[in-house]
Amino acid sequence: MFSRFISAELQKRLCEPRRFIQVLAGPRQTGKTTIARQVMQSLDMPSHYASADEPLLKDRVWIEQQWEIGRLSTRGDDGGRRRALLVLDEIQKLPGWSETVKRLWDEDTASGCPLQVVVLGSSPLLVQRGLSESLAGRFEVLPVTHWSFAEMREAFGWDIETYLYYGGYPGAAPLIREPERWSRYILDSLVETTISRDILLMTRIDKPALLRRLFQLGCTYSGQILSYQKMVGQLQDSGNTTTLAHYVDLLEGAGLLKGLQKYSGQGVRRRSSSPKLIVMNTALMTASSGTTIHEARKDSEFWGRIVESAVGATLANSGMTHNVDIYYWSGRNEEVDFVLRRGKTLAAVEVKSGRRRESLPGLARFSREFPVSRTWLVGTGGISFDQFFAEPVTTWVS
Repeated sequence: MFSRFISAELQKRLCEPRRFIQVLAGPRQTGKTTIARQVMQSLDMPSHYASADEPLLKDRVWIEQQWEIGRLSTRGDDGGRRRALLVLDEIQKLPGWSETVKRLWDEDTASGCPLQVVVLGSSPLLVQRGLSESLAGRFEVLPVTHWSFAEMREAFGWDIETYLYYGGYPGAAPLIREPERWSRYILDSLVETTISRDILLMTRIDKPALLRRLFQLGCTYSGQILSYQKMVGQLQDSGNTTTLAHYVDLLEGAGLLKGLQKYSGQGVRRRSSSPKLIVMNTALMTASSGTTIHEARKDSEFWGRIVESAVGATLANSGMTHNVDIYYWSGRNEEVDFVLRRGKTLAAVEVKSGRRRESLPGLARFSREFPVSRTWLVGTGGISFDQFFAEPVTTWVS
């Protein structure tokens, strides 16, 4: 299962000599706390867990208090020192957390205190900001992404169509026999909580209503290229394109919506292009669609967008773990659904779900213009969806 791999990797790192703070960063309900508790139970060392998500006022003093508990755990019965583990959950909710962690970590490094530290955060963008501002050279990140098809299949016995519609939220899996209840859980407990607590509460947002409407627009147009200027028109708001681009970045940082950039071989042009919107979990678009899985399956246009969004989400989530960049490409009415880049290796992926054209001129032209190592057709006439979703992104860009 998903958490088994991450747990094993984290356990291996914590069994090494104390070198880095280990960081688990990822969206809500993807298993970060479960992973940490699995590791605490499996390691032969004292451990202490504390969460900043508890309904009490937390500040830097709270971090110091938890850290002191961790330090006490390193004291052996014989008066010597032993390795111990400190886990701090929802760390991004504490103002100035990274400066405090840096100071305490450096104190322990200077004194030789063998305290291993793991921090967890539900807003990857905010966690990364704290890491880059204060903890450079002191941390390693283990991205915790939305669950893959292989993980949901192993954990819950799902087939590919169930995964395409219901996505990769393990906590919601027991509710799929009650579709309305499942939808409310996704929208209320995951989407609204993420937007209100991980974005609006932690970042200055001048137009929160615009942010919410932008997310809904992303769900509606997932799998499609949409210029920021067209977004302004669709949203009927005076917000400018720079604000929308910033809001897309925030939604991506929270694990909700990603804006893929056009591949051109030039970074400046990629950043200025119209984004291709992709939900990071197909549950985000289906829960708000008002359709059942049976209705969605009969609507070839909608089902095709679900399939393409699932492919994009799988590539984007897996790419974060394996350092693969994901783009799209278009030119002269030709398009390549997804472009993968790992180092100097380039691959192109086209999705054929039944709603798309029969010929694939985009792949041919892209291959003429760029040094592509591999091209892939996923779906009808190509790699089956079962096989594609069961493989990591490195399979397609090796």
